[in-house]
Amino acid sequence: MRRLLRTAWDLPAAVGAPAHVWRDGVLVGVLVVLAVVEALVRTDLPWRWATLAIELAVLPTLLWRRTRPGQMTALAFGTLFVFDTIRSFAGLRPTDTYVIAGLLILIYALARWGSGRAIALGGAVVAATMIRAFTVDPIGLQNTIGGIAVVAVCVALGVIFRTIDAARRQRLERVRLEERARLARDLHDTVAHHVSAIAVRAQAGILTGAADPAAARDALRVIEGEATQTLREMRAMVGMLREGGIAPLAPTAALSDLPALAAAPGDPRVALEMHGDPAPVPPAVGAAAYRIVQEAITNSRRHARGATLIAVTVTVGAGEVGIRVVDDGRSGGARGQGFGLAGMSERAALHGGSCTAGPGAGGWIVEARMPFGDDR
Repeated sequence: MRRLLRTAWDLPAAVGAPAHVWRDGVLVGVLVVLAVVEALVRTDLPWRWATLAIELAVLPTLLWRRTRPGQMTALAFGTLFVFDTIRSFAGLRPTDTYVIAGLLILIYALARWGSGRAIALGGAVVAATMIRAFTVDPIGLQNTIGGIAVVAVCVALGVIFRTIDAARRQRLERVRLEERARLARDLHDTVAHHVSAIAVRAQAGILTGAADPAAARDALRVIEGEATQTLREMRAMVGMLREGGIAPLAPTAALSDLPALAAAPGDPRVALEMHGDPAPVPPAVGAAAYRIVQEAITNSRRHARGATLIAVTVTVGAGEVGIRVVDDGRSGGARGQGFGLAGMSERAALHGGSCTAGPGAGGWIVEARMPFGDDR
């Protein structure tokens, strides 16, 4: 019980509470006009000008009901408590104007936006006001039940809308985290691919530099191009990962980009075969397929010892994309470790598919399939 009370006390205020909006001014203005009209019309209302003054004093609390719900509720209902107590000593009934019912909005705002401490403060003053009204100035069982029911409805509405908004924000945060994870995988795959190409070309340049300066210059040009592309893609993705950053408008990798990937300089060379029409493949599935092929090529170039060829086969048909990447090299000890293979499996799984990697006949084999038809 103590833990439950402590949790309720430490409840943070709801996020996203707007400050003043034009509707708040209109609401208070309408209630002020109605209060004046009611004071003019109800000539039988005792202390009507004093009552009007109190109403005009407490109605502006509605302007700060979201940003300071606890203080405004305590101020408004505390003022009514004191005023009704004075009226009670004078032998008069509590404040019974219709306009004062507009302060029920404060109770809704308290439940909707308040922190645990604010709810405790405002709720205590509201409860004291209601208890004073029900005991010092009895209004009958029926009216008592009705008054409690109205307050309960205001509280329930505040809690319901607060819960709905919190659930929506949690969904948005989950989507943001999933998108950041996807971008992080893209960053890993892209940078790993380009850096591997840079390393391979640098090694080739070192080996051939003395005997063939032209080959060394070619290697340096390839390294420059790969480094420039790496920086460009890193800046784009880091900009999207940065909080509040604006995602640049860059084309998403697709199956149509695989020929350019295969033709890019690098050792061992890549032989690409594509079967079927890639047009029906959704962009998200096409991007995932591209990244899986890219990561598989990167792993082969990085870890396959003595490899001379990376054979890539992509097949589109029967409502799915099939990928097979085979190199003819020997595997290094770290071939099956790291984030690359896990990232490929995650990408395939996100689209209802699968991805496996391991030694096979002829070398290291990566196979993946991702369905994209309506019958997934």
